[in-house]
Amino acid sequence: MMNKARILVVEDDLNLLEGVRSVLEIDGYTVYTAENGHQALDVLRETTRRGSAHMPEIIVSDIMMPHMDGIELLQKMRLEDAWVNIPFIFLTARGDKTDVQRGKQMGVDDYLIKPFDPQDLLIAVEGRLKRMRGIERARASDMMDVKKRILAILNHEFRTPLTFVVAYADMLSEHQSHQLSEADMATFLQGVSTGAVRLRRLVENFITLVEFETGEAARNFELRRMLISDVERIFNTAKSTVLAPSDTNPVSVEVQPNMPRFYGDATYIQIAINQLLANAVKFSPEGGPIEMTACFLPDSSEIKMCVTDHGRGIPEAEITRIYETFYQIDRVIYEDQGSGSGLAIVRHVIQMHGARISCESTVGAGTTFCLYFPIAQAS
Repeated sequence: MMNKARILVVEDDLNLLEGVRSVLEIDGYTVYTAENGHQALDVLRETTRRGSAHMPEIIVSDIMMPHMDGIELLQKMRLEDAWVNIPFIFLTARGDKTDVQRGKQMGVDDYLIKPFDPQDLLIAVEGRLKRMRGIERARASDMMDVKKRILAILNHEFRTPLTFVVAYADMLSEHQSHQLSEADMATFLQGVSTGAVRLRRLVENFITLVEFETGEAARNFELRRMLISDVERIFNTAKSTVLAPSDTNPVSVEVQPNMPRFYGDATYIQIAINQLLANAVKFSPEGGPIEMTACFLPDSSEIKMCVTDHGRGIPEAEITRIYETFYQIDRVIYEDQGSGSGLAIVRHVIQMHGARISCESTVGAGTTFCLYFPIAQAS
């Protein structure tokens, strides 16, 4: 019979231990045994050392045992990354309500009350395994989706600007500088610059996402958090940072004077506004106006910062997904997409500040993104 899964049974009653082992092995499981928590940890360490193909896929453990009981075993397992997701089933005597409550607080997966029927044991084990494998399939599917998106980005978003840089650099090297007109020289240099800027922004976005995913951004936030009052400067910095000489979109800035201050990380807020302006430029027609506005909302005690374009717009059904990392709308149709990281970064910034974001969009008419930051309360 093919082995169905690997199970670690922990029980100090040797007769019950052998009985559980026999029931599981007859049903096709590979069974490891231990008589207390210390022995169970030894089994886990040894199988982990041998590799994931040997590690238990589920643990069935008594609670009351000498040397180390089931509660302490579960506590120690949940502290190890390699073991934290292993399903855990407790065996407990009827009426030990306190043990049941403690286990539930720690996230135990199931209970079997002694004495139990062998079929109850098999059903409980199979149920936990099905649940675990379902989660693993969903996680694997999510990871595959992310990998596909990353490959698409690497294939398109990095290759395109690299082509600009390499092609124009080759043309420059093939021609002597005195053979080129000033117009041709400017065109070639602009091509190299365009590709280099696009590559730099892609790399910067990936680095920023890594900061948020690893917790580095949270540490930066605690160190850099300060009172912010000059919103107009943030808007103007975004204009000078994002807009290229070839951009034809007029960008206006209108900031209500004497607004209250709010706490935040100026660096990350600047990054968020840069992303919103870059999106507005990307999805606007040539010459399409873009407005950047800010005002104080006294009813909600918030600073409202908005970026509005009059471009392509976002279908209503897509608005709930646009903040997902690497998600892009109709990449196959439109060739002007980025890496799909900009709005994900904005979402991270907003969550870090305890702020909120809104998006109002009409297909073919434009989009407005607004960020709402709570103002600093007087102490």
